Amino acid sequence: MNDFYEKVYALVRKIPKGKVCTYGDIATHLGTKGSARTVGYAMNNAHNTNKYVPAHRVVNRNGLLTGKHHFGSPTLMQELLENEGIEIINDQIQNFKSVRWYPKNFKKKID
Repeated sequence: MNDFYEKVYALVRKIPKGKVCTYGDIATHLGTKGSARTVGYAMNNAHNTNKYVPAHRVVNRNGLLTGKHHFGSPTLMQELLENEGIEIINDQIQNFKSVRWYPKNFKKKID
């Protein structure tokens, strides 16, 4: 398994239930700003890990469920997030800023 992927998985496992993080935030936190797409590839491969990765908690920078087609069904990602109390309309997380999680010591940009 790719070492970068393992770092991504370790960070994604820290996202609390009921919160989401973006591909870009994960890449930036890992010191690889600009590699959001690679974080996405890691999420697509998360089902191949031995330890559970809550990949449904990773979304794009606008709170869209762009990775939903990589789950078992077209609605599974949304269902998993809704089960954690996150409201979604038309693949868009509602109140995105309030459920967005940043890794500890993350220097977030001003939205």
